[in-house]
Amino acid sequence: MSTDLAAPVLSVEGLEVHYGTRRRRRRALHDVSLNIAPGETVGVIGETGSGKSTLARAVLGLVPASAGSVVVDGAEVSAYGPRQWRALRRRGVIQYVFQDPLRSLDPDLTVEASLTEPLLIPGVPRAEAATRVRAFLPKVRLTEDLLERLPSELSGGQRQRVAVARALVTEPRLVILDEPVSALDSANRVQVLQILKELRADGVALAFISHDLGSVAGVADRIAVLYRGELVEDGPADDVISTPRHPYTRLLVRSAPTLHSAPADRAEREALRALLPA
Repeated sequence: MSTDLAAPVLSVEGLEVHYGTRRRRRRALHDVSLNIAPGETVGVIGETGSGKSTLARAVLGLVPASAGSVVVDGAEVSAYGPRQWRALRRRGVIQYVFQDPLRSLDPDLTVEASLTEPLLIPGVPRAEAATRVRAFLPKVRLTEDLLERLPSELSGGQRQRVAVARALVTEPRLVILDEPVSALDSANRVQVLQILKELRADGVALAFISHDLGSVAGVADRIAVLYRGELVEDGPADDVISTPRHPYTRLLVRSAPTLHSAPADRAEREALRALLPA
C-alpha cells in the first residue's frame, strides 16, 4: 500500500498526446495528470476511445507526448530517445500485460522459456533465472508440471497467469495491465484478480486499464476515470464508487453489473448520459 511519504513510481503531469498531421490533428489526451505510488494499484477506467490505451502507450514510450511529462522511477522518460528506452526495457523497470495472452506469448516457447527469457535478457545467469521462476510459480497459482508445456496446451486462465508471471518475475517497479481479465470466464477472472490483489504486497505499482469498473473495484486502491481524453475523476476506489462526482463516473457505477444486482434503468442511464459534456 502507498503512503504519502513514498515517491511515486509513475508521475504523469499535464500529458497531451495528439495524432495525425498538423493540418488534421486529433487530440487523444488533454492535460492528464496521474501518480501511482509503490505498492499501489490504480484502476484506469473508460470506454473505448477515452484515451486509456494512449495513456499506456505514452508511459511505455510507444507514442510521443505532445506536451507534459512522464516520470518513471525518478527518470523523465518522456524525454528519452530510442537507446535510453532500450536500456530501460532491458532492465525490466516497466512491464506490460496484454489482454490476449495467447497472442502475447511466443507459441514456440515453453512456459519455462517464456518465464526465464526476461531474466536472461538483462544478464541473470540461467541457473539463477530457473530458480527464480520456480520460486515465483506459487504466487500465480501455477505448478512446475506446466513448465514444459506450450501456450496452446494451457487453459485461458493458465495462459494469463503465465503472462502475469512473465511481467512480474523481473521484479519491475511498474506493471501496466491492459484489460487483463476481459477474455476470461468468471472463475478465472476472480482468480487472476485475487492474484493481482495479493501481489501489491511486493511493492510493485500496478496500472489496471479496463472498461469494466466491476472488475477493478475489488482490486484498485484508487480509480482514475478517463472520458474523451480527459481525466474527469481520480480518488480512492471506495469514494469514487460510493459518491461519484462526474456524470460519466455515475453512469459507469450504475451500469456495472457486478456492483449492483440489476443494471440501471434505461431511462436513468439515458438521463445520466445527457449530462455528459458534448
